[in-house]
Amino acid sequence: MNLRPLADRVIVKRIDSETKTASGIFIPDAAAEKPDQGEVLAVGPGKKNDKGDLLPMNVKVGDRVLFGKYSGQTVKVAGDELLVMKEDDLFAVVEGK
Repeated sequence: MNLRPLADRVIVKRIDSETKTASGIFIPDAAAEKPDQGEVLAVGPGKKNDKGDLLPMNVKVGDRVLFGKYSGQTVKVAGDELLVMKEDDLFAVVEGK
């Protein structure tokens, strides 16, 4: 990847949600909601506080994260649709999957 996020920004690739319900019904793409989970592909160095100290990031490359449906800025890189967002836009890290 040729993107290096700055400050407290992260680059996330959406993880496609299931297109089939538990009862076996297939959901067409037009009716499916945007996934609210993704995998972190790149992490910036962190944000500086008022004293100029660098605050470390809470996420790392490879983490699976939850975010809002309309969070971040969408960019296309080599045919892939990626999201660039601040770490504050992330809700949680999904553990154990």
